[in-house]
Amino acid sequence: MQMTALDGGFADPALQSAKAFRGVMTAMAQPGFIAELHGAMPPTPLSPAAGAVVLTLCDPDTPIYLAGQADCPEVRNWIAFHTGAPLTGPSHCAFALGTWTALAPLSAYPVGTSEYPDRSATLIVELPRLEAKGATLRGPGIKDRAALSLPETRAFVVNRRLFPLGLDFILTSGSQVAALPRSTKVSPSEGS
Repeated sequence: MQMTALDGGFADPALQSAKAFRGVMTAMAQPGFIAELHGAMPPTPLSPAAGAVVLTLCDPDTPIYLAGQADCPEVRNWIAFHTGAPLTGPSHCAFALGTWTALAPLSAYPVGTSEYPDRSATLIVELPRLEAKGATLRGPGIKDRAALSLPETRAFVVNRRLFPLGLDFILTSGSQVAALPRSTKVSPSEGS
């Protein structure tokens, strides 16, 4: 069956976007927590979780940058139809979407200003897996410490040094989502 831009959105937008929003906000408030997002079936190469994040957080006022294989006609058309979000380059985006490698370098994205730290980008990073093991996380929303499989630790350490400026990260894999706000302190896994 051939997928079109009209396919793959939420069947019940009000209910499913509310559930997805709650899942993303819970993940953002509790770094290291892995939530499940369902209802979106975006075109390849996007995961269902990345599709749900885009459907929930993007609209005509949130420019999005598509990196690497995510920048294809099927994904562009799907986002245009379901969200109306304008496509832009990395230096002007509110959201960026792609794999960790495709999104590099992180210095290409806005980190906010001292007057407007909220004018920074949120990167939606597609990963092969998400697990509650790996790098050690500490900070707001974490009782003592948490663990999360990250593509690396150095970039997140550098990003934290920019606080209150910096990038926020939403990590997706299959139907799973986790988040790493700029306030989170990241270190290599304890015991490694």
